[in-house]
Amino acid sequence: MVQRKCFVYTTGALAVLLLIVSIILLVANVFQSAVEREVQQDTVLKNASETLRLWVNPPVPIYMQFYFFNVTNPLEVLAGEKPLVKEIGPYTYREYKERTDLQFLDNNTQVSAFQERTYVFEKEKSVGDPHEDLIRTVNVPAVTVLEMVKEQEWLKSLVEAILKTYQEGMFVSRSVHELLWGYRDELLSYIHIFKHDVDPVFGFLYKKNGTDDGEYVFLSGIDDYLDFTRIVKWQGNKTLHWWTSDTCNMINGTDGTSFHPLISKEERLYMFVTELCRSVYVTYQSSQSVKGITAYRFTVPSEVLANVSVNPDNAGFCVPAGNCLSGGILNIGACKQGAPIYVSNPHFYQADDKYIHATEGLHPNQEEHESFMDINPLTGLLVRAAKRVQVNVLVRQVPGFTIPGNIRTLFFPVMYINESILIDDESAEKLKSVLLKTSVVSNIPFMIMVLGIVLGIVFIVLACRKQTAKEEEGSSDGRASLIRTS
Repeated sequence: MVQRKCFVYTTGALAVLLLIVSIILLVANVFQSAVEREVQQDTVLKNASETLRLWVNPPVPIYMQFYFFNVTNPLEVLAGEKPLVKEIGPYTYREYKERTDLQFLDNNTQVSAFQERTYVFEKEKSVGDPHEDLIRTVNVPAVTVLEMVKEQEWLKSLVEAILKTYQEGMFVSRSVHELLWGYRDELLSYIHIFKHDVDPVFGFLYKKNGTDDGEYVFLSGIDDYLDFTRIVKWQGNKTLHWWTSDTCNMINGTDGTSFHPLISKEERLYMFVTELCRSVYVTYQSSQSVKGITAYRFTVPSEVLANVSVNPDNAGFCVPAGNCLSGGILNIGACKQGAPIYVSNPHFYQADDKYIHATEGLHPNQEEHESFMDINPLTGLLVRAAKRVQVNVLVRQVPGFTIPGNIRTLFFPVMYINESILIDDESAEKLKSVLLKTSVVSNIPFMIMVLGIVLGIVFIVLACRKQTAKEEEGSSDGRASLIRTS
């Protein structure tokens, strides 16, 4: 009897103690803080670490898809009508990224590296053969040269003669492979004689297969986890020089392939995108689940490419100064050797309606044309992403040339790129294992609380049974006394 009574009170005391301990642990955030400290310490670029190995040679497959806009009415366009284009694609390439020539600098707080990219064609994921499929599109070399020499009278007649000799006009039919990786252009070959900095070969990705885009210097994250892989220098420079304001010339954030851990929904995540020649940022949009992994979806807000009336900070992207465009398009000619190249979202998604309506055959929509990043908030790892960029060329009538005919002034869509990743099954299982362990540690206070509640319930049950037993015993004694009295 005494042992049973002692057991009941011990159970009650233990239940109260566990509940108090769990509440203290929750208020003090002990285990969650321990998990966060562990993640911060692990997310550092240092020799022989797993983090460095994965950063140098990412295991997650990356695919580069190219979609071209084939012009179906070239003669009508030269007569002044709207272009009618048909999207053809994707032509898919597996993209391999590897960081090379690593050097640790400034007491291991910085890491310098080159990022080499290699592309391998994926036939099964493509609509056709890039060597055989022809695309009719804007003659970018010709348009570029017309803009280049429009103020040089002595070159105008030469350029016009060359174009007529080789029967070149505003449109050209070339294979997908030629448009991407390069072909020798007759006009550029002649211009190269006078201007040696003009390459006679043109291709949107010419000299970009098996090459790098210069040396980067990253922060290792050893001093502050928020600085993990943040770029501090590119090609030896801390800032850019193409734009007209200090803010727009800043190199902000990472290269978009890695982010710091412990990401919150309120953050702006910055990244430097060499294809856009500028830094951009993404903001939280929604929560996702990718192969059972929790992720925050970050997207590029419309104000990044908005006009100056919506986002005054974009005034620095007006080149030359004061020459500002409507929202949704960016002039990157300054970093493309003066070529009239402009970038936007695919199909002019989120751009001014006038750009969309200037060309027939465009159908912008969020699902297919929005760039996004799904990031695990604890580790900062990308689990799914799509970076989508459209290449456009400014076409217009140029005084002194007959080649453009009566063409309208417009930003002609040439192609768009979808660079996408999706975490592979093996990497997903490894990440889920890590997340499970951290979740167990973080939830220890709740486990203690549940155990306290269970013991509390046991205590109440035992106490009630004991009280019931006492009442029954008292009732039996009363009945026995009445029997004796009678």
